[in-house]
Amino acid sequence: MGDSGSTIVNETLVSKLDASDPLYLHASDSSNLTIVNIKLKGSENYTIWSSAMKLALQVKNKIGFIDGSCTKSKDNDVLAKQWDRCNSVVITWILNSVSEELYMGQVFSKLASEVWADLKETYDKIDGSVIFGLHQKINSLSQNGTSVSEYYHKLNTMWKQFDQMIQLPSCTCRASKEFNDFSHMIKLMQFLMGLDDVYHPVRTNLLTSETLPSVKTAFSIISREESHRNSKNPLKDQTQNVGFVSKTNQSFETKKKFNRGPNPNLKCTHCNKLGHTVDRCYEIVGYPQNSKSRSNQSTKSFASNNSVSNKVESSSASTIPALTPDQVSRLLGLLNERTGESSQNANVGGFTHKEHPGDW
Repeated sequence: MGDSGSTIVNETLVSKLDASDPLYLHASDSSNLTIVNIKLKGSENYTIWSSAMKLALQVKNKIGFIDGSCTKSKDNDVLAKQWDRCNSVVITWILNSVSEELYMGQVFSKLASEVWADLKETYDKIDGSVIFGLHQKINSLSQNGTSVSEYYHKLNTMWKQFDQMIQLPSCTCRASKEFNDFSHMIKLMQFLMGLDDVYHPVRTNLLTSETLPSVKTAFSIISREESHRNSKNPLKDQTQNVGFVSKTNQSFETKKKFNRGPNPNLKCTHCNKLGHTVDRCYEIVGYPQNSKSRSNQSTKSFASNNSVSNKVESSSASTIPALTPDQVSRLLGLLNERTGESSQNANVGGFTHKEHPGDW
């Protein structure tokens, strides 16, 4: 009875923990939970990973387990056990957010603060090569046809990474303000340099203004210019689409016109064939694409007939010389005279035979 009563008291004490207490665990705070979407790989992404983990642990009210501000109770065993439970949960959250290689090196750790300190000491190393690589990416980044918003957000992400690496001391003196103004001017120049050439007029207006705008103001102005340009393109595309549909419909109507079946009540005055009129005669308007063979045959037949005709004409021309109209009239006169003489001779011959039968 004593153990059961003590257990009930302990459970009652834990259940009375306030949600603002670091030892409070919500029903969703399980060991399988992944509180950040990025996994720690090493020095190349430790800065991003650590910032994301701090934000997530702050939301869960467990940041004290990695910075040592939340200590284990030495007077109350119930709270001490609850602290051990919360500590184990935080360790699993950290291990769920690292790569498999790093997981094997930290899985035997007992304190979340020790895991955090070991990862920071091992991978929070910023040397000149890392700063050089990031700074080179910032200066070589360009819009390259992407949207202004996408280009700006990529650049802004790298700016924040760079600022996190440098970690300049914060103060409120005049020199600090002047340095911040200089840093903002450099970021403005980097943003404007990477823009596409279509924004050259707007960029010139920004650079020649009496007071240079902030990066956010410049981004807002360029975004409005982008929206204005994009508002013109849909109308152009719509006109092109209408023209394309019109041409498609005309092509379809033409095909439909020539693919109709023959009408026996129609007769062409050109080729004297039934089934179509002269305005639809293939010999005049041309044969469709699907009847190339027929058109080729007709062309070959027509060419063959022309060849034969040309040969006959050339043969006639080679045998009969060209005559003038005067020569033709004389030739006809000679033929008529010859015909008349032949008729007279025939008549005379007949009379002679009749008058002098004995001569035969």
